[in-house]
Amino acid sequence: MNALKKLFGGNTRQFGMIFALVALIVFFQIFTDGRTLTPGNVINLFNGNSYILILAIGMVLVIIAGHIDLSVGSVAAFVGVTVALAIRDWGIPWWAGVLLGLVLGAAIGAWQGWWTAYVGIPAFIVTLAGMLLFRGFNQFVGKSNTIPVPNDFQYLGSGYLPEVGPNTGFNNLTLLLGIAAAAFVVWGELRSRSRAKALGAEVPEMWVTALKLVLVCGAILYATYLFATGRPGTSFPIPGLILAVLVLIYGFISSRTILGRHVYAVGGNRHAAELSGVQSKKVNFLVMMNMSILAGLAGMIFVGRSTASGPFDGVGWELDAIAAVFIGGAAVTGGVGTVVGSIIGGLVMAVLNNGLQLLGVGADLTQIIKGLVLLIAVAFDVYNKSQGKKSIIGLLTRNMNGPTSGPSNPFQPDETTSTKEAIAREA
Repeated sequence: MNALKKLFGGNTRQFGMIFALVALIVFFQIFTDGRTLTPGNVINLFNGNSYILILAIGMVLVIIAGHIDLSVGSVAAFVGVTVALAIRDWGIPWWAGVLLGLVLGAAIGAWQGWWTAYVGIPAFIVTLAGMLLFRGFNQFVGKSNTIPVPNDFQYLGSGYLPEVGPNTGFNNLTLLLGIAAAAFVVWGELRSRSRAKALGAEVPEMWVTALKLVLVCGAILYATYLFATGRPGTSFPIPGLILAVLVLIYGFISSRTILGRHVYAVGGNRHAAELSGVQSKKVNFLVMMNMSILAGLAGMIFVGRSTASGPFDGVGWELDAIAAVFIGGAAVTGGVGTVVGSIIGGLVMAVLNNGLQLLGVGADLTQIIKGLVLLIAVAFDVYNKSQGKKSIIGLLTRNMNGPTSGPSNPFQPDETTSTKEAIAREA
């Protein structure tokens, strides 16, 4: 037990959500006769859930700021059908269609952000209206028809890293990507230890760091092996690559920039944040606009994967994204949450859904189980906080990089930091 406390920073529950994810994978791996951790299933799992995970990245910032966005599914569907029509009828190239979709998403987000931030209408009402409005636009513009997209655009949602170099039996680019990711983790951990020592902070014993790196890098390299050994023509999916880049970008923004700190400050206590000089209206406007941009991107990825835009795209997506964020440790009242946490929460739901399908469980029972998982996860988190403990994800990521003078993890601000301390640190 002492060894576990040293490895996990003093509390064996801090990796609770990852333990839950691993436990689900092991459970389904056993009871599906090994079909869960096959290259084909893992690739399909990422391809089939990447757009929800992208929505979760934007949704976590909205929820941290104290809002909710119910329109993301409708916005994604409207952007998808508009881009598909533009490519088919106007003859624009696929990359111009992607730019059009991002610009359209930004315009929709600016519209909803203006009503929320500057008019003062609650985001729940604004986005509920947006859900109805853009669902109607989707069916009106597309005339409730299916609009196909060209092969180049399909690559965005169903493409894979190409084969390069000698024939090794693996996808070489995927192998390089996995090795680079493992090397980055090792570099980050050792850099964290070095910075902590320079500041005179206590650092874990070297064997603890080494064991942690073995576990994390082992998981990365095993996933790399699965992606690199799929059926011919497959490898690490392009949607997964886009997702990884977004996690890095938004993880940095949320925890290492003034804007990110201001989002937490507004969600934690808007009036105190304003007294500290935070422009809450600007923050609210930007998080709403950002959400719609990511919704547009998710819609285009889904259209690329499904090869066409349809009238029922995006139905229920907002509920999956919200569930992922709350399972990942975000607080209903705002001010708490992480990008990495939302991804972990989304993966928990994805693995649960995928495993139940492999077991042949019906859609009705699957929905019941997913609802219970969401309720139990949030109830457990609320209980921990009522007892003065940190949230699951707060514990999960606090000590992953060792003690530092800043936030304990590059993807999560310290949840024990007050609003004024957060603002003062950036000032």
